[in-house]
Amino acid sequence: MSAGGKHRVAVVGAGAVGGYFGGMLARAGIPVVLIGRPSFVEAVRRSGLRIDSIRFQETVHPDAATELAAAAGADVVLFSVKTTDTVPVSKQLAAILPQGSLVVSMQNGVNNAEVIREASGINALPAVVYVAASVPAPGTVKHLGRGDIVVGSQDGRIGPLAEIFAAATIPCRISENIEGELWTKLVWNCALNAVSALGRVTYGEIIANGDARRLVEAVVQETLSVARAKGVHPPGLEDAKAAVAGAFKVAEQMSATRSSTAQDLVRGKPTEIDSLNGYVARTGSQLGVPTPVNHALYTLIKLYETGFTGKQ
Repeated sequence: MSAGGKHRVAVVGAGAVGGYFGGMLARAGIPVVLIGRPSFVEAVRRSGLRIDSIRFQETVHPDAATELAAAAGADVVLFSVKTTDTVPVSKQLAAILPQGSLVVSMQNGVNNAEVIREASGINALPAVVYVAASVPAPGTVKHLGRGDIVVGSQDGRIGPLAEIFAAATIPCRISENIEGELWTKLVWNCALNAVSALGRVTYGEIIANGDARRLVEAVVQETLSVARAKGVHPPGLEDAKAAVAGAFKVAEQMSATRSSTAQDLVRGKPTEIDSLNGYVARTGSQLGVPTPVNHALYTLIKLYETGFTGKQ
């Protein structure tokens, strides 16, 4: 516990997701440092962090830094870097965090906590994050929908996390099946992210198109088949019909949103597709489950990336 009785929070990877949740914590008076890219950090230092939410518009003034060393002394770390940066950043983080710090993986994909642990020795807590947010300009986070978190009940370390989220009015649900919860979100991400990116459309435009809806259905069915073969039971997705309906509901809730994959491609940045459709395709191959649609979407995104990375 930090001085003054408040948990000190470091947001590592303060972009859209990290910036939103870090901003909400700062709004509640919780000591927060946002660690992000220079343009973002400079804007926050100069004018504060502007939260343009569907519920309110407000500017808050958390600390901000570009160096990971700013996380030293943090009680709670919200780990929000892109999955492509998980290994190097977690290794750096392990060298500076005090013993007993809680690191929470708030990333896309299902195996980030395992990757963090194997790379750095940090026993990270996996969390499922549902929020539609973007950074339209440095120092501004636009919140388009939801903003809730799911964590596992089997981990005895969630007390500080639940405390700070409650103080910031961030809905935080406790689940006895966190692996299944992670796969539930993976189903939605695989169904919508790549389609939004390749089609250059919002989620609402996807479900307004009959052919796109059938594509979403195929991805959902493949991803569920891989989950079942792996022995995972995503809650609420007991059958393909319910799973497809769930994907369409998510798209409706975030109808004005373009996926994070789409946003990455627009910025000319590598995507997290290896942790999404690529992960499903690889795992399906290992388990003998065909995943032709997931593999096709993964391949097309990777080909798109070669246009600005020059790499395979």
